Amino acid sequence: MSSLFRTSDREAVLARFDKLSAASAPVWGKMTVQQMLVHCQAPLKVATGALVLKHSLIGRLFGKMAKKQLLRPEPFKQNLPTAPEFKAASAGLDFEKEKQALLHLIRKFGEAGPQDGRGKHPFFGAMTEEEWDALQWKHLDHHLRQFGV
Repeated sequence: MSSLFRTSDREAVLARFDKLSAASAPVWGKMTVQQMLVHCQAPLKVATGALVLKHSLIGRLFGKMAKKQLLRPEPFKQNLPTAPEFKAASAGLDFEKEKQALLHLIRKFGEAGPQDGRGKHPFFGAMTEEEWDALQWKHLDHHLRQFGV
């Protein structure tokens, strides 16, 4: 599987984001490209410790099962539900600003590499570094495919 910790894989995903424009339209779903860029920042902020969220009750009940499903080799399914904290309002978003913020977070996560003591995921709970990496990669790939890149 591809890894954001591997330079060549990280550069490949960054290059895919460079193919997006403010006019990019989704192949499926309701997000605008600007909303998607903001949405993709949230899990990376959680992974880097910039955003700390409580472990939700629903996550405590179903998080391990959902994590196991999402870590399977196949890509994420279309139109999966998302946490309210990961949703972005559509008004006032600047495409280039949000794109650069996301690219910065991808680099920060990838270049830092595996880290001991990373916090818990608010839905999935405790995760290994390999799980953090795999979920970040698969999430970014999912939204890039959503916009046809």
